[in-house]
Amino acid sequence: MVTMADVARSAGVSVATVSHVLNDTRPVLPHTRQAVLDAVEELGYTPNGLARSLVTSRTRSIGLAVSAISNPYVTEILQGVEAGALEHGYSLLIADPHDDPGHERKVVQLLHERRVDGMIVAPSADPRDLVAYLTRHRVPTVFLDRVLDVPEGEDAPRFDQVCAEGAEPTTRLVGHLAGLGHRRIGLVAGRPGLSTTRERITGYRHGLAAAGLPFDERLLVHGDSEVAGGERATAELLSLAVPPTALVTANNAMTLGALRALRCRGLSVPGDLALCCFDDFAWADLFSPRLTAVAQPSRDIGARAVRLLLDRLAAPDRPAQTLRLPCSFVHRDSCGCAEQPATPFSPSGKARAKANERTLP
Repeated sequence: MVTMADVARSAGVSVATVSHVLNDTRPVLPHTRQAVLDAVEELGYTPNGLARSLVTSRTRSIGLAVSAISNPYVTEILQGVEAGALEHGYSLLIADPHDDPGHERKVVQLLHERRVDGMIVAPSADPRDLVAYLTRHRVPTVFLDRVLDVPEGEDAPRFDQVCAEGAEPTTRLVGHLAGLGHRRIGLVAGRPGLSTTRERITGYRHGLAAAGLPFDERLLVHGDSEVAGGERATAELLSLAVPPTALVTANNAMTLGALRALRCRGLSVPGDLALCCFDDFAWADLFSPRLTAVAQPSRDIGARAVRLLLDRLAAPDRPAQTLRLPCSFVHRDSCGCAEQPATPFSPSGKARAKANERTLP
């Protein structure tokens, strides 16, 4: 078996220099670096990752715990995480907590026991056990998509977070429907307890207020972020004595459920009910009508999470960051008007000024 010493002899350098080149731990002159890489290629040398982890106490692996992996939005986040990890020479161990707090705690412990260098987690609606475990074991962690109210202070756990803007895009969807003349606009919201649900409800209420419309609690129903829940919630809205004339669905799964409920009742979009949705996805422009949607920067969320985690590993004591990425408004025709090009949202100054948060370009 080819060893690092063999590579060093072939390249005419020390074993330490070979180590620095392969592990990128110290600058090496370009011609020396190339000589080492040429020797690696010629000899077919493969680094021993296990031996390296014993020496460095690092496994160059990241634990990723996200629910609903089959959801296209989550799949794109995974692609962003994987690309970011591979770019920096890290492997991934992936687990699905199924949005269950007890299972979430177990899978995170399992990943930790596999000695991952750090974790990226989309927390459940009740993450208390998760946070307690990560804090107790001082596990470098980034929360993505769903964020937590993390306490501030010197002794507070340092959890970085990255997500998309949630409130303002929803406000824009409501405002768009109100601008088309709708006065009864319903919202199919996600699972209670999630930050994404809270933010989209906030955006919904802000949109109503900005349009001079009253908030009617009967027009806000929870679809639990699932297809079946979205179908049930939409059926509930359609059963009202005075049903909504327009609807906002707060994620792609509930959009599918809403469309199913409408089809079961023989109703058309936008003829009988205008529809705007949160989450654009690959088939959104294949529906008839094509779906007007908020597009989240899902792959970028995953890639930014990796960068935050690597920054945390490099500087464990740096201040925690919460990054909020802007979304785009994809204007098609399910809202009842002609299709237009996608346009980015413009985050407000208030959102940018939040303590310990910053909006990225």
